[in-house]
Amino acid sequence: MESAVYLIGGLGMFLYGMNVMGDGLQKAAGEKLKNIIEMLTTNKVMGVLVGTLVTAIIQSSSATTVMTVGFVNAGIMNLQQAIGIIMGANIGTTVTAQLVSFNIEKYAPITIGIGMVLWFVTKNKNIKNFSEILIGFGILFVGMGFMKDAAAPIADMPGVHSAILAFSKNPLLGVIAGFLMTGIIQSSSASIGILIVLASQGVLPITAALPILYGDNIGTCVTSLLSTVGAGRNAKRTAIMHLCFNIIGTLLFMLVLSKPIIALVQHLDPSNVPRQIANTHTLFNIVNVIVLLPFSNYIVKLATKLVPITAEEEEDRISTTKFLDERILETPSIALSNTVDEVIRMASRSTRSLNAAYDAIKTGDLEKRNKTFEYEKVINTLQLDITNFLFLLTTKNLSDPERIKTDVMFHIVNDIERVGDHAENLAEIAGFMHDKNIKFTSDAQGELDVIFKIASTNFYDSITAIKTNDYELADVVRKREKEIDVLEKKTRNSHMARLRAGNCSVEGGIYFSDIITNLERISDHSINILEEMNRMQGHVSL
Repeated sequence: MESAVYLIGGLGMFLYGMNVMGDGLQKAAGEKLKNIIEMLTTNKVMGVLVGTLVTAIIQSSSATTVMTVGFVNAGIMNLQQAIGIIMGANIGTTVTAQLVSFNIEKYAPITIGIGMVLWFVTKNKNIKNFSEILIGFGILFVGMGFMKDAAAPIADMPGVHSAILAFSKNPLLGVIAGFLMTGIIQSSSASIGILIVLASQGVLPITAALPILYGDNIGTCVTSLLSTVGAGRNAKRTAIMHLCFNIIGTLLFMLVLSKPIIALVQHLDPSNVPRQIANTHTLFNIVNVIVLLPFSNYIVKLATKLVPITAEEEEDRISTTKFLDERILETPSIALSNTVDEVIRMASRSTRSLNAAYDAIKTGDLEKRNKTFEYEKVINTLQLDITNFLFLLTTKNLSDPERIKTDVMFHIVNDIERVGDHAENLAEIAGFMHDKNIKFTSDAQGELDVIFKIASTNFYDSITAIKTNDYELADVVRKREKEIDVLEKKTRNSHMARLRAGNCSVEGGIYFSDIITNLERISDHSINILEEMNRMQGHVSL
């Protein structure tokens, strides 16, 4: 019983340490992690490198694969790109196993101590991130120490010897055991860590460890498979590709490569079974990538056949977010970058809605008016989805600049939605004017055209300034806003002159005034967006 408590406690510390170290690495990488992902091209070899690097940074192949499922589900990565990322993730996850296979637990308290001192004595964010890496690293190895102590008595248990003998004689049992262990723990690194612990205590020989190791690689697919619940077909295909890759690799090693691999790792470290296990884990994934990468297109085709997509599911994507998926929250810096892309996409819908509404006013085209109402429904849905995603993002481990950026996005989303509301107001006015056959004079229409052009350009340019981080363009928008204030007064005076001269009806004049008010407020929201942008200056670019 005491051994079980120590083993569970040690495993918990191992997982927690790995999580802390991964968070520290990820925050230290920051925008670099986003740039690593953006390096991805249709070149699958580059995808493998990206998957390896990202997994080495976030310390979890499951997290990388789940994030990839999210990218595919969001439509910003295709299956050809995803297969490379997944293969690379399998290589990246071997870094943890390599670390824990070395007997360096005695240095764990030192790294924790140094990390804690750095954490308390400095306010520098980079040093704090480095201290988190040290603390997580130390806790991870303290957990390994607990597990090794707990595993020592296991070597003398008769039942354990019988189980090891069964795994050695029947590799399929070992594969199943490894699959179940990783599926339950949800971490292949932790499962490999347990194997290394047992091997370090003389409980597990390499011949019995390998089938369990192969099963661990299949078990890590459970996380990505579970993450596709409620996701689109392409997301499910991504998880299936991950599963196919590891199953094919396992069959390849069990049927063909086990004996050569055992001979090689025993030659490299004749008496060190923990190192043999870590090296086998690395070789398993590297060899799998080398062998299967040329056939990756066939894995993609297999996943496509296993999970066909329907036309109805494609239609459902029209009014939903394109760049957001909760799975990518595992990497907050990338999730935040995608949120900015989604906000800009939402702004494009508001721009289309505004143009359609004004066209309806000018032409009396009710189809344009109805189009505005359709856009407004999409805008409202996007606002809700983006806001919910931003709220989830605030619960993640963000740096201070990223928290400011997240808060800025909250406000910008609301301003964009209000522009959509004003477009809807204009569409309603267009409907009233059509029903009552009200037309503006050419002078009145010309004045409205000038104000509309400035207001719509201001909104478009404010979003462009956010997208490109262009503060000079932001200043141009502010100058135009002052022009609108002058034009508004001038236009209202002209309107009153037309009313007195009898050139304009009272009801038409009311609609004219309402249109000016809505256009002026649209320009105000553009300024609000730029004021939020100012909060970012000196922190981090959008």
